[in-house]
Amino acid sequence: MKKQLIKIVLSCAVIAGGCSVTSCSKKTSSSKNVSRATGWKINAKEGGFQFNTDFKEQETAPGLVFVEGGTFTKGKVQDDVMHDWNNTPTSQHVQSFYMDETEVTNVMYLEYLDYLKSVYPPENPKYANIYKGALPDTLVWRNRLGFNETMTNNYLRHPAYAEYPVVGVNWIQATQFAEWRTDRVNEVMLEREGYLAKDAKYQAAQGEVAGTFSTEAYLNRPESVYNGQIDSLQGNKKKDSISTFAKRSSGVIMPEYRLPTETEWEYAAQAQVGSREYNNYRGRKKYPWEGDYTRNGQRVGRGDQLANFKQGKGDYGGIAGWSDDGADITAEVMSYKPNDLGLYDMAGNVAEWVADVYRPIVDDEISDFNYYRGNIYLKTAIGEDGKVNILRDSVVYDTLPTGKVVAVNLPGEIKMVPVDEEETYLRTNFSSSDNRGYRDGEPSSSRFFDRFSEEEEEDKKKMYDSPKHKVERDSSGNLIRQYDRSNNRTTLINDEVRVYKGGSWRDRAYWLDPAQRRYLPQYMATDYIGFRCAMSRVGSKSKTKNKTVRGKKAK
Repeated sequence: MKKQLIKIVLSCAVIAGGCSVTSCSKKTSSSKNVSRATGWKINAKEGGFQFNTDFKEQETAPGLVFVEGGTFTKGKVQDDVMHDWNNTPTSQHVQSFYMDETEVTNVMYLEYLDYLKSVYPPENPKYANIYKGALPDTLVWRNRLGFNETMTNNYLRHPAYAEYPVVGVNWIQATQFAEWRTDRVNEVMLEREGYLAKDAKYQAAQGEVAGTFSTEAYLNRPESVYNGQIDSLQGNKKKDSISTFAKRSSGVIMPEYRLPTETEWEYAAQAQVGSREYNNYRGRKKYPWEGDYTRNGQRVGRGDQLANFKQGKGDYGGIAGWSDDGADITAEVMSYKPNDLGLYDMAGNVAEWVADVYRPIVDDEISDFNYYRGNIYLKTAIGEDGKVNILRDSVVYDTLPTGKVVAVNLPGEIKMVPVDEEETYLRTNFSSSDNRGYRDGEPSSSRFFDRFSEEEEEDKKKMYDSPKHKVERDSSGNLIRQYDRSNNRTTLINDEVRVYKGGSWRDRAYWLDPAQRRYLPQYMATDYIGFRCAMSRVGSKSKTKNKTVRGKKAK
Protein backbone atom coordinates (compact mmCIF):
# COMPACT_ATOMS: atom_id res chain seq x y z
CA MET A 1 0.00 0.00 0.00
CA LYS A 2 2.84 2.34 0.90
CA LYS A 3 4.61 1.53 -2.37
CA GLN A 4 1.49 2.32 -4.36
CA LEU A 5 1.03 5.58 -2.48
CA ILE A 6 4.64 6.57 -3.18
CA LYS A 7 4.17 5.79 -6.88
CA ILE A 8 1.06 7.92 -7.05
CA VAL A 9 2.78 10.83 -5.32
CA LEU A 10 5.83 10.56 -7.59
CA SER A 11 3.62 10.41 -10.68
CA CYS A 12 1.81 13.55 -9.61
CA ALA A 13 5.10 15.25 -8.89
CA VAL A 14 6.39 14.38 -12.35
CA ILE A 15 3.18 15.60 -13.96
CA ALA A 16 3.27 18.76 -11.88
CA GLY A 17 6.91 19.23 -12.75
CA GLY A 18 6.12 18.75 -16.40
CA CYS A 19 3.34 21.29 -16.20
CA SER A 20 5.67 23.67 -14.45
CA VAL A 21 8.32 23.30 -17.16
CA THR A 22 5.75 23.81 -19.91
CA SER A 23 4.35 26.81 -18.15
CA CYS A 24 7.82 28.34 -17.83
CA SER A 25 8.66 27.78 -21.48
CA LYS A 26 5.42 29.40 -22.55
CA LYS A 27 6.12 32.32 -20.29
CA THR A 28 9.63 32.68 -21.68
CA SER A 29 8.58 32.56 -25.32
CA SER A 30 5.80 35.11 -24.92
CA SER A 31 7.39 37.46 -22.41
CA LYS A 32 8.97 39.61 -25.12
CA ASN A 33 5.46 40.50 -26.32
CA VAL A 34 4.23 41.41 -22.85
CA SER A 35 5.16 44.76 -21.34
CA ARG A 36 7.29 44.55 -18.20
CA ALA A 37 5.97 48.02 -17.35
CA THR A 38 2.22 47.44 -17.57
CA GLY A 39 1.62 43.76 -18.35
CA TRP A 40 -0.22 44.79 -21.51
CA LYS A 41 0.35 42.90 -24.75
CA ILE A 42 2.81 44.35 -27.27
CA ASN A 43 1.95 43.95 -30.97
CA ALA A 44 -1.57 42.79 -30.16
CA LYS A 45 -3.91 42.42 -33.15
CA GLU A 46 -6.51 44.44 -31.29
CA GLY A 47 -4.19 47.46 -31.23
CA GLY A 48 -2.11 49.13 -28.56
CA PHE A 49 1.66 49.50 -28.53
CA GLN A 50 3.47 48.19 -31.61
CA PHE A 51 7.21 47.51 -31.51
CA ASN A 52 9.77 45.29 -33.26
CA THR A 53 10.46 42.79 -30.49
CA ASP A 54 12.24 40.42 -32.90
CA PHE A 55 15.03 42.87 -33.70
CA LYS A 56 18.47 41.28 -33.23
CA GLU A 57 21.06 43.84 -34.28
CA GLN A 58 21.80 46.39 -36.97
CA GLU A 59 22.31 44.98 -40.42
CA THR A 60 25.49 45.94 -42.27
CA ALA A 61 24.34 48.28 -45.04
CA PRO A 62 25.64 48.05 -48.65
CA GLY A 63 29.35 48.76 -49.08
CA LEU A 64 30.15 49.04 -45.38
CA VAL A 65 32.48 47.24 -42.96
CA PHE A 66 31.84 47.01 -39.22
CA VAL A 67 34.37 48.81 -37.00
CA GLU A 68 34.13 47.96 -33.31
CA GLY A 69 34.76 51.04 -31.18
CA GLY A 70 37.33 51.47 -28.45
CA THR A 71 40.01 53.73 -27.05
CA PHE A 72 43.06 55.07 -28.88
CA THR A 73 45.49 57.98 -28.94
CA LYS A 74 44.38 60.52 -31.49
CA GLY A 75 47.00 62.78 -33.06
CA LYS A 76 49.99 60.59 -32.24
CA VAL A 77 52.39 60.80 -35.19
CA GLN A 78 55.72 59.04 -35.59
CA ASP A 79 57.24 61.95 -37.53
CA ASP A 80 56.44 65.59 -36.83
CA VAL A 81 58.96 67.60 -38.80
CA MET A 82 56.50 70.47 -39.21
CA HIS A 83 56.16 71.22 -35.47
CA ASP A 84 53.01 73.18 -36.26
CA TRP A 85 51.00 72.50 -33.06
CA ASN A 86 48.63 70.45 -35.11
CA ASN A 87 48.90 66.89 -33.77
CA THR A 88 48.75 67.08 -29.99
CA PRO A 89 48.09 63.49 -28.80
CA THR A 90 44.83 63.03 -26.88
CA SER A 91 43.17 59.91 -25.51
CA GLN A 92 39.80 59.38 -27.15
CA HIS A 93 37.05 56.77 -27.17
CA VAL A 94 35.06 55.99 -30.30
CA GLN A 95 31.68 54.28 -30.45
CA SER A 96 31.30 51.39 -32.87
CA PHE A 97 30.40 52.41 -36.42
CA TYR A 98 30.49 51.27 -40.04
CA MET A 99 32.74 52.58 -42.80
CA ASP A 100 32.93 52.11 -46.56
CA GLU A 101 35.26 49.29 -47.55
CA THR A 102 36.72 51.51 -50.28
CA GLU A 103 36.58 55.11 -51.37
CA VAL A 104 33.49 56.12 -53.33
CA THR A 105 34.30 55.26 -56.93
CA ASN A 106 33.54 56.96 -60.24
CA VAL A 107 30.85 54.42 -61.10
CA MET A 108 29.15 54.92 -57.71
CA TYR A 109 29.12 58.66 -58.22
CA LEU A 110 27.90 58.30 -61.82
CA GLU A 111 24.90 56.35 -60.51
CA TYR A 112 24.11 59.36 -58.32
CA LEU A 113 24.42 61.75 -61.27
CA ASP A 114 22.23 59.52 -63.44
CA TYR A 115 19.52 59.51 -60.77
CA LEU A 116 19.56 63.30 -60.43
CA LYS A 117 19.41 63.73 -64.20
CA SER A 118 16.41 61.41 -64.48
CA VAL A 119 14.39 62.74 -61.55
CA TYR A 120 15.34 66.41 -61.94
CA PRO A 121 15.90 66.96 -65.69
CA PRO A 122 18.44 69.76 -66.23
CA GLU A 123 16.45 71.06 -69.18
CA ASN A 124 13.73 72.10 -66.72
CA PRO A 125 14.78 75.64 -65.62
CA LYS A 126 13.53 74.94 -62.11
CA TYR A 127 15.94 72.00 -61.77
CA ALA A 128 18.80 73.26 -63.93
CA ASN A 129 21.31 73.67 -61.11
CA ILE A 130 20.60 70.40 -59.26
CA TYR A 131 22.49 68.19 -61.70
CA LYS A 132 25.04 70.85 -62.57
CA GLY A 133 25.77 71.53 -58.88
CA ALA A 134 26.51 67.85 -58.24
CA LEU A 135 28.99 67.45 -61.12
CA PRO A 136 32.61 66.90 -60.05
CA ASP A 137 35.10 69.51 -61.20
CA THR A 138 37.01 67.67 -63.92
CA LEU A 139 39.22 70.71 -64.52
CA VAL A 140 41.14 69.89 -61.33
CA TRP A 141 43.40 67.71 -63.51
CA ARG A 142 44.75 70.66 -65.47
CA ASN A 143 48.27 71.95 -64.84
CA ARG A 144 49.79 75.00 -66.47
CA LEU A 145 52.95 73.05 -67.32
CA GLY A 146 51.55 69.54 -67.63
CA PHE A 147 49.56 67.62 -70.24
CA ASN A 148 46.64 66.07 -68.32
CA GLU A 149 43.73 66.57 -70.73
CA THR A 150 43.28 62.81 -70.98
CA MET A 151 42.15 62.72 -67.35
CA THR A 152 40.13 65.93 -67.73
CA ASN A 153 38.09 64.33 -70.51
CA ASN A 154 37.98 60.68 -69.44
CA TYR A 155 38.67 60.11 -65.75
CA LEU A 156 35.10 60.50 -64.47
CA ARG A 157 33.13 58.71 -67.17
CA HIS A 158 35.34 56.27 -69.09
CA PRO A 159 34.82 52.58 -68.08
CA ALA A 160 38.59 52.20 -67.72
CA TYR A 161 38.35 54.39 -64.61
CA ALA A 162 35.03 53.01 -63.30
CA GLU A 163 36.49 51.51 -60.12
CA TYR A 164 38.89 54.36 -59.44
CA PRO A 165 38.10 56.79 -56.60
CA VAL A 166 36.09 59.83 -57.64
CA VAL A 167 37.95 63.16 -57.32
CA GLY A 168 37.05 66.79 -58.04
CA VAL A 169 34.29 66.53 -55.43
CA ASN A 170 34.15 69.21 -52.77
CA TRP A 171 33.07 68.59 -49.18
CA ILE A 172 29.54 69.88 -49.76
CA GLN A 173 29.01 67.57 -52.74
CA ALA A 174 30.32 64.62 -50.74
CA THR A 175 27.80 65.20 -47.94
CA GLN A 176 24.96 65.52 -50.47
CA PHE A 177 25.97 62.21 -52.06
CA ALA A 178 25.75 60.60 -48.62
CA GLU A 179 22.23 62.01 -48.11
CA TRP A 180 21.13 60.66 -51.49
CA ARG A 181 22.63 57.26 -50.70
CA THR A 182 20.72 57.09 -47.40
CA ASP A 183 17.40 57.53 -49.19
CA ARG A 184 18.16 54.99 -51.91
CA VAL A 185 19.25 52.30 -49.43
CA ASN A 186 16.19 52.86 -47.24
CA GLU A 187 13.95 52.50 -50.29
CA VAL A 188 15.48 49.05 -50.80
CA MET A 189 14.98 48.14 -47.14
CA LEU A 190 11.33 49.19 -47.15
CA GLU A 191 10.73 47.30 -50.38
CA ARG A 192 12.33 44.14 -48.95
CA GLU A 193 10.16 44.31 -45.81
CA GLY A 194 6.97 44.88 -47.79
CA TYR A 195 6.34 48.54 -46.98
CA LEU A 196 6.95 49.61 -50.59
CA ALA A 197 6.05 47.93 -53.88
CA LYS A 198 8.97 46.34 -55.73
CA ASP A 199 8.90 48.75 -58.64
CA ALA A 200 8.32 51.93 -56.62
CA LYS A 201 11.93 53.08 -56.62
CA TYR A 202 12.33 52.51 -60.35
CA GLN A 203 9.12 54.37 -61.17
CA ALA A 204 10.43 57.37 -59.27
CA ALA A 205 13.93 57.11 -60.75
CA GLN A 206 12.53 57.00 -64.30
CA GLY A 207 10.17 59.90 -63.73
CA GLU A 208 7.03 57.72 -63.99
CA VAL A 209 6.01 58.93 -60.53
CA ALA A 210 6.16 62.62 -59.65
CA GLY A 211 8.40 63.25 -56.67
CA THR A 212 10.86 61.00 -54.91
CA PHE A 213 11.58 59.34 -51.57
CA SER A 214 13.12 61.13 -48.59
CA THR A 215 13.84 59.12 -45.43
CA GLU A 216 13.11 61.98 -43.02
CA ALA A 217 9.96 62.98 -44.91
CA TYR A 218 8.78 59.35 -44.77
CA LEU A 219 9.33 59.16 -41.02
CA ASN A 220 7.66 62.51 -40.28
CA ARG A 221 4.92 62.71 -42.93
CA PRO A 222 4.79 59.43 -44.88
CA GLU A 223 1.71 60.51 -46.81
CA SER A 224 3.82 63.22 -48.50
CA VAL A 225 6.38 60.84 -50.04
CA TYR A 226 6.43 60.41 -53.84
CA ASN A 227 4.54 63.71 -54.07
CA GLY A 228 1.61 62.26 -52.14
CA GLN A 229 1.33 59.04 -54.18
CA ILE A 230 2.67 56.70 -51.48
CA ASP A 231 -0.68 54.87 -51.13
CA SER A 232 -0.50 53.58 -54.70
CA LEU A 233 3.07 52.36 -54.12
CA GLN A 234 2.44 50.38 -50.93
CA GLY A 235 3.82 46.85 -50.63
CA ASN A 236 2.21 43.75 -49.14
CA LYS A 237 2.09 45.28 -45.65
CA LYS A 238 -0.99 47.21 -46.76
CA LYS A 239 -4.09 45.48 -45.43
CA ASP A 240 -7.78 46.16 -45.99
CA SER A 241 -6.96 49.31 -47.98
CA ILE A 242 -5.20 50.73 -44.92
CA SER A 243 -1.66 51.97 -45.53
CA THR A 244 1.02 50.72 -43.16
CA PHE A 245 4.16 52.77 -42.70
CA ALA A 246 7.45 51.85 -41.09
CA LYS A 247 8.71 53.86 -38.12
CA ARG A 248 12.05 54.04 -36.35
CA SER A 249 10.62 51.52 -33.89
CA SER A 250 10.10 49.10 -36.80
CA GLY A 251 13.87 48.56 -36.99
CA VAL A 252 13.80 48.73 -40.79
CA ILE A 253 15.05 52.27 -41.40
CA MET A 254 18.84 52.49 -41.58
CA PRO A 255 20.75 55.34 -39.88
CA GLU A 256 22.06 57.88 -42.36
CA TYR A 257 25.17 57.53 -44.48
CA ARG A 258 27.49 60.44 -43.72
CA LEU A 259 31.13 61.46 -43.83
CA PRO A 260 33.14 59.91 -40.99
CA THR A 261 34.35 62.20 -38.24
CA GLU A 262 38.09 62.81 -38.10
CA THR A 263 38.27 60.70 -34.93
CA GLU A 264 36.45 57.79 -36.56
CA TRP A 265 38.58 57.97 -39.70
CA GLU A 266 41.87 58.04 -37.79
CA TYR A 267 40.77 55.21 -35.49
CA ALA A 268 39.70 53.06 -38.46
CA ALA A 269 42.90 53.80 -40.39
CA GLN A 270 45.14 52.87 -37.46
CA ALA A 271 43.37 49.50 -37.07
CA GLN A 272 45.21 48.80 -33.83
CA VAL A 273 43.18 45.62 -33.43
CA GLY A 274 45.77 43.88 -35.62
CA SER A 275 48.64 44.62 -33.23
CA ARG A 276 46.90 44.09 -29.92
CA GLU A 277 47.94 41.80 -27.10
CA TYR A 278 45.36 41.58 -24.33
CA ASN A 279 44.74 45.22 -23.40
CA ASN A 280 48.04 46.58 -24.69
CA TYR A 281 49.32 47.59 -28.09
CA ARG A 282 52.55 45.96 -29.20
CA GLY A 283 55.15 47.34 -31.54
CA ARG A 284 55.18 50.54 -33.58
CA LYS A 285 52.45 51.22 -36.09
CA LYS A 286 53.42 54.15 -38.23
CA TYR A 287 51.02 53.37 -41.08
CA PRO A 288 47.68 51.53 -41.40
CA TRP A 289 49.80 48.39 -41.74
CA GLU A 290 52.27 47.20 -39.11
CA GLY A 291 55.86 48.40 -39.18
CA ASP A 292 57.89 51.43 -40.16
CA TYR A 293 58.27 50.77 -43.87
CA THR A 294 56.14 51.28 -46.97
CA ARG A 295 57.34 48.09 -48.68
CA ASN A 296 56.06 44.57 -48.23
CA GLY A 297 58.43 42.52 -46.06
CA GLN A 298 56.59 39.23 -46.43
CA ARG A 299 57.91 36.39 -48.53
CA VAL A 300 55.21 36.73 -51.20
CA GLY A 301 55.40 40.12 -52.88
CA ARG A 302 58.48 41.21 -50.96
CA GLY A 303 59.59 44.71 -51.89
CA ASP A 304 56.23 45.78 -53.34
CA GLN A 305 54.86 49.11 -52.20
CA LEU A 306 51.90 48.80 -49.81
CA ALA A 307 50.20 52.00 -50.96
CA ASN A 308 49.95 54.43 -53.86
CA PHE A 309 51.96 57.57 -53.06
CA LYS A 310 54.68 59.82 -54.43
CA GLN A 311 58.03 58.21 -53.67
CA GLY A 312 60.21 61.18 -54.54
CA LYS A 313 60.53 64.19 -56.78
CA GLY A 314 59.29 63.17 -60.20
CA ASP A 315 58.64 59.62 -58.91
CA TYR A 316 54.93 58.83 -58.73
CA GLY A 317 55.16 55.07 -59.17
CA GLY A 318 58.67 53.75 -59.33
CA ILE A 319 60.75 52.19 -62.08
CA ALA A 320 58.52 50.58 -64.71
CA GLY A 321 58.33 46.83 -64.31
CA TRP A 322 60.20 46.74 -61.01
CA SER A 323 59.45 48.15 -57.60
CA ASP A 324 56.48 49.95 -59.13
CA ASP A 325 53.44 50.74 -57.00
CA GLY A 326 51.26 50.06 -60.02
CA ALA A 327 49.88 53.56 -60.47
CA ASP A 328 50.99 56.94 -61.69
CA ILE A 329 47.82 58.80 -60.72
CA THR A 330 45.09 57.12 -58.67
CA ALA A 331 44.74 53.35 -58.66
CA GLU A 332 41.75 51.04 -58.90
CA VAL A 333 40.28 50.45 -55.45
CA MET A 334 41.37 47.21 -53.73
CA SER A 335 44.69 47.28 -55.60
CA TYR A 336 46.57 47.04 -52.29
CA LYS A 337 46.05 44.95 -49.18
CA PRO A 338 43.40 46.13 -46.71
CA ASN A 339 44.27 47.02 -43.14
CA ASP A 340 43.35 44.76 -40.22
CA LEU A 341 39.75 45.99 -40.25
CA GLY A 342 39.29 45.09 -43.93
CA LEU A 343 39.40 48.70 -45.14
CA TYR A 344 41.24 49.49 -48.38
CA ASP A 345 43.37 52.54 -49.21
CA MET A 346 43.34 54.13 -45.77
CA ALA A 347 46.76 55.44 -46.82
CA GLY A 348 47.58 56.63 -50.31
CA ASN A 349 45.52 56.63 -53.52
CA VAL A 350 43.41 59.67 -52.57
CA ALA A 351 43.22 61.72 -49.40
CA GLU A 352 39.69 61.79 -47.98
CA TRP A 353 37.26 64.39 -46.70
CA VAL A 354 36.05 63.94 -43.13
CA ALA A 355 33.17 65.73 -41.42
CA ASP A 356 35.11 68.01 -39.05
CA VAL A 357 35.66 71.73 -39.21
CA TYR A 358 39.41 72.28 -38.91
CA ARG A 359 41.09 73.72 -35.83
CA PRO A 360 44.75 73.26 -34.92
CA ILE A 361 43.86 72.06 -31.43
CA VAL A 362 41.60 69.30 -30.14
CA ASP A 363 39.71 70.36 -27.01
CA ASP A 364 39.73 67.08 -25.09
CA GLU A 365 38.86 68.93 -21.87
CA ILE A 366 35.34 69.26 -23.22
CA SER A 367 35.04 65.89 -24.94
CA ASP A 368 37.04 62.66 -25.06
CA PHE A 369 34.09 60.61 -26.38
CA ASN A 370 33.16 60.66 -30.08
CA TYR A 371 35.05 63.94 -30.52
CA TYR A 372 33.74 66.07 -33.40
CA ARG A 373 33.87 69.77 -34.21
CA GLY A 374 31.14 70.83 -36.59
CA ASN A 375 27.78 70.40 -34.85
CA ILE A 376 24.98 72.59 -36.17
CA TYR A 377 21.77 71.52 -34.46
CA LEU A 378 18.61 71.84 -36.56
CA LYS A 379 14.97 70.96 -36.13
CA THR A 380 12.10 70.36 -38.52
CA ALA A 381 10.17 73.45 -39.56
CA ILE A 382 6.46 73.36 -38.65
CA GLY A 383 3.95 74.89 -41.06
CA GLU A 384 0.87 76.94 -40.27
CA ASP A 385 -1.18 73.74 -40.29
CA GLY A 386 0.89 72.39 -37.39
CA LYS A 387 2.52 69.73 -39.56
CA VAL A 388 6.11 69.24 -40.64
CA ASN A 389 6.92 71.57 -43.53
CA ILE A 390 7.68 69.64 -46.73
CA LEU A 391 9.25 71.43 -49.71
CA ARG A 392 6.83 70.20 -52.34
CA ASP A 393 8.03 71.70 -55.60
CA SER A 394 10.55 74.27 -54.46
CA VAL A 395 14.33 73.88 -54.51
CA VAL A 396 16.59 75.78 -52.12
CA TYR A 397 19.94 76.74 -53.68
CA ASP A 398 23.13 78.17 -52.27
CA THR A 399 25.84 80.02 -54.20
CA LEU A 400 29.33 79.04 -53.03
CA PRO A 401 32.24 81.53 -52.90
CA THR A 402 33.52 79.96 -56.14
CA GLY A 403 30.28 80.90 -57.91
CA LYS A 404 29.10 77.28 -58.10
CA VAL A 405 25.39 76.87 -57.35
CA VAL A 406 24.37 73.79 -55.33
CA ALA A 407 20.99 72.57 -54.15
CA VAL A 408 20.61 72.67 -50.37
CA ASN A 409 17.11 71.15 -50.28
CA LEU A 410 15.45 69.09 -52.99
CA PRO A 411 11.70 68.83 -53.65
CA GLY A 412 9.99 66.47 -51.22
CA GLU A 413 12.52 67.00 -48.43
CA ILE A 414 11.82 68.43 -44.99
CA LYS A 415 12.62 72.07 -44.34
CA MET A 416 15.07 72.37 -41.46
CA VAL A 417 15.64 75.44 -39.26
CA PRO A 418 18.13 76.19 -36.45
CA VAL A 419 17.15 75.24 -32.91
CA ASP A 420 16.11 78.17 -30.73
CA GLU A 421 15.44 78.97 -27.09
CA GLU A 422 12.71 76.36 -26.99
CA GLU A 423 15.42 73.68 -27.15
CA THR A 424 18.35 75.53 -25.53
CA TYR A 425 16.77 77.22 -22.51
CA LEU A 426 18.41 76.14 -19.22
CA ARG A 427 20.39 73.39 -20.92
CA THR A 428 23.93 72.64 -19.80
CA ASN A 429 25.07 70.51 -22.77
CA PHE A 430 24.46 73.09 -25.55
CA SER A 431 23.21 76.65 -25.76
CA SER A 432 23.13 77.48 -29.48
CA SER A 433 22.47 75.96 -32.87
CA ASP A 434 25.92 76.52 -34.40
CA ASN A 435 28.74 75.01 -32.34
CA ARG A 436 31.56 75.04 -34.88
CA GLY A 437 33.46 77.76 -33.01
CA TYR A 438 32.71 76.58 -29.48
CA ARG A 439 35.58 77.40 -27.07
CA ASP A 440 37.53 78.71 -30.00
CA GLY A 441 36.30 82.21 -30.76
CA GLU A 442 32.80 82.38 -29.35
CA PRO A 443 32.04 85.03 -26.69
CA SER A 444 32.58 82.86 -23.61
CA SER A 445 36.10 81.95 -24.72
CA SER A 446 37.19 85.59 -25.34
CA ARG A 447 39.78 84.46 -27.87
CA PHE A 448 39.13 86.98 -30.67
CA PHE A 449 41.60 87.95 -33.36
CA ASP A 450 40.87 91.65 -32.78
CA ARG A 451 38.93 92.34 -29.62
CA PHE A 452 39.00 96.14 -29.98
CA SER A 453 38.31 96.48 -33.69
CA GLU A 454 35.64 98.83 -35.01
CA GLU A 455 34.11 96.11 -37.14
CA GLU A 456 30.60 94.85 -36.61
CA GLU A 457 29.85 92.87 -33.48
CA GLU A 458 29.47 89.62 -35.43
CA ASP A 459 33.01 89.89 -36.79
CA LYS A 460 34.41 90.41 -33.30
CA LYS A 461 33.20 86.94 -32.32
CA LYS A 462 35.52 85.22 -34.80
CA MET A 463 38.82 83.89 -33.63
CA TYR A 464 40.39 83.71 -37.07
CA ASP A 465 40.84 86.67 -39.41
CA SER A 466 40.24 84.74 -42.62
CA PRO A 467 39.43 86.13 -46.10
CA LYS A 468 35.85 87.16 -46.77
CA HIS A 469 35.09 86.43 -50.41
CA LYS A 470 31.65 87.44 -51.62
CA VAL A 471 29.48 86.29 -54.48
CA GLU A 472 26.40 88.30 -55.37
CA ARG A 473 24.00 88.63 -58.29
CA ASP A 474 23.08 91.88 -59.99
CA SER A 475 19.58 92.83 -61.11
CA SER A 476 20.06 90.84 -64.33
CA GLY A 477 21.06 87.67 -62.45
CA ASN A 478 24.74 87.87 -63.38
CA LEU A 479 27.31 86.74 -60.82
CA ILE A 480 29.54 89.37 -59.25
CA ARG A 481 32.58 87.80 -57.64
CA GLN A 482 34.30 89.91 -55.00
CA TYR A 483 37.67 88.44 -54.16
CA ASP A 484 39.09 89.55 -50.79
CA ARG A 485 42.40 91.26 -51.63
CA SER A 486 43.06 92.60 -48.14
CA ASN A 487 46.66 92.43 -46.90
CA ASN A 488 45.50 92.27 -43.29
CA ARG A 489 44.26 88.70 -43.35
CA THR A 490 46.27 86.43 -41.07
CA THR A 491 44.91 82.93 -41.75
CA LEU A 492 42.80 80.78 -44.08
CA ILE A 493 41.02 79.08 -41.16
CA ASN A 494 37.33 79.75 -40.57
CA ASP A 495 34.17 77.74 -39.91
CA GLU A 496 34.03 76.54 -43.52
CA VAL A 497 37.36 74.80 -43.82
CA ARG A 498 37.21 71.03 -43.43
CA VAL A 499 39.75 68.41 -42.48
CA TYR A 500 41.01 65.87 -44.97
CA LYS A 501 43.02 62.83 -43.95
CA GLY A 502 45.42 60.29 -45.43
CA GLY A 503 48.12 60.65 -48.04
CA SER A 504 47.35 60.58 -51.73
CA TRP A 505 49.02 59.69 -55.02
CA ARG A 506 50.47 63.23 -54.98
CA ASP A 507 51.88 63.01 -51.42
CA ARG A 508 55.13 61.77 -49.89
CA ALA A 509 55.09 58.95 -47.33
CA TYR A 510 55.07 61.53 -44.50
CA TRP A 511 51.33 62.08 -45.06
CA LEU A 512 50.45 58.35 -44.95
CA ASP A 513 50.49 58.41 -41.15
CA PRO A 514 46.77 58.24 -40.10
CA ALA A 515 47.26 61.00 -37.52
CA GLN A 516 48.43 63.60 -40.04
CA ARG A 517 45.81 66.21 -40.87
CA ARG A 518 45.31 69.01 -43.36
CA TYR A 519 42.47 71.32 -44.33
CA LEU A 520 40.83 72.94 -47.34
CA PRO A 521 37.75 75.19 -47.78
CA GLN A 522 34.65 73.02 -48.05
CA TYR A 523 33.71 74.51 -51.43
CA MET A 524 37.02 73.61 -53.14
CA ALA A 525 38.01 70.38 -54.90
CA THR A 526 41.27 68.83 -56.07
CA ASP A 527 42.55 65.90 -58.12
CA TYR A 528 43.84 64.12 -55.01
CA ILE A 529 40.94 64.32 -52.50
CA GLY A 530 38.09 61.81 -52.56
CA PHE A 531 35.85 60.47 -49.79
CA ARG A 532 34.16 57.46 -48.28
CA CYS A 533 30.99 57.21 -46.19
CA ALA A 534 30.35 56.02 -42.65
CA MET A 535 27.28 55.06 -40.65
CA SER A 536 26.70 55.04 -36.90
CA ARG A 537 25.95 51.77 -35.15
CA VAL A 538 22.86 51.57 -32.98
CA GLY A 539 22.68 49.11 -30.13
CA SER A 540 25.50 46.95 -28.83
CA LYS A 541 29.17 47.83 -29.09
CA SER A 542 30.08 44.41 -30.50
CA LYS A 543 28.54 42.14 -33.04
CA THR A 544 26.29 39.46 -31.51
CA LYS A 545 28.65 36.64 -32.38
CA ASN A 546 31.48 38.32 -30.44
CA LYS A 547 29.53 39.19 -27.33
CA THR A 548 30.24 37.40 -24.05
CA VAL A 549 27.70 36.85 -21.31
CA ARG A 550 28.14 39.64 -18.78
CA GLY A 551 26.44 40.21 -15.47
CA LYS A 552 24.78 36.78 -15.40
CA LYS A 553 25.25 34.13 -12.73
CA ALA A 554 27.37 31.18 -13.77
CA LYS A 555 25.42 27.94 -13.90
